[in-house]
Order: sequence, then C-alpha cells, then structure tokens
Amino acid sequence: MSNLIVKSQVEEVLAFLESSVHRIESYLNQTTIDKLVKEKKGDQAYYEGLLSNIRRLLVYCEEGLDACLVVVQNEPFLKGAAEKTLYKVYHQCIEEFFSPRYDLWYEDSRSAYTGKNAIKFRQEPPASIMKLMQEVEGEFHTIREELEYYETDFRTKMIQSKN
Repeated sequence: MSNLIVKSQVEEVLAFLESSVHRIESYLNQTTIDKLVKEKKGDQAYYEGLLSNIRRLLVYCEEGLDACLVVVQNEPFLKGAAEKTLYKVYHQCIEEFFSPRYDLWYEDSRSAYTGKNAIKFRQEPPASIMKLMQEVEGEFHTIREELEYYETDFRTKMIQSKN
C-alpha cells in the first residue's frame, strides 16, 4: 500500500479513537457501581466486571490514540511504524471490544444476518451500559473491517522476517 493510503487510514483511525475515547471516558466519569445498582438491580460483581472491561478498553484506545498522533505528526511519514500502529489498534482496541478479557459480553456472529447489535451480554446490564455499547459498536465494526488487512499482513511480515 502507498504511504498516502496508509496515512489516510491512520488519520481515520485517529478520528475513530478520539470519538471512542471521548464517549467512553465521559461515561466512566459519570458512572459508579452504586449508580448502576440503582439503575438496575443486579449482580454487583458482574457490574464491577463490566466497568473493569470498559476501563481496560479505554486504556487501549487512549494508547492507540497517542500512537496514531505520533505517527501522523512524524516527518517524514514512516509507513512501517504506521502499519505497526494500525496492527496494534486492531489487536488491542478492536479485539478487546468484541472479545473482552473477562468474557462478560461477546459478539454474536449471526448479527450480521439479522441486522441487530452484535454485542450480547452474559447477564442483562443496566441500560446505560447497553446504550454506550450500542453507540460505539457501529464505529468499531467499521474500523475492524478497515484494519483486518493489517492484522493478517503484519503477522505475515513478522513470520517472513523470522525466516
């Protein structure tokens, strides 16, 4: 891929991460376990796990955002660094969204056929968590499709460089 295409994709991912960080951070800054329990009576440990997963996702998105900013500001543009950054964003942010560490939600692969949201929760979450996930899910899908190339291409390059 040309430098221009890769730089354009980094800029697109940068905008996505800025938006995602803003939404997730705003949500977390306003949310407590007590607020979630008042919103919907349920398993407090599950709610704590959900917030933990969301915090972890936020950290990955912030790290990806910082890396994209560095790549975009670099002169001359370093295509290899950009591709590595896009791979990292895919591997950490996108995969963490669709397959979180503690497996408290999961992606329903059949959702592409039904037109419904792909994220399914193991237990019913408070409406505010459901709303947050629905707000960001579409953008995560879009960026995942854009970055799938880097997932396979970067791994192929790594394997070839070891041989």
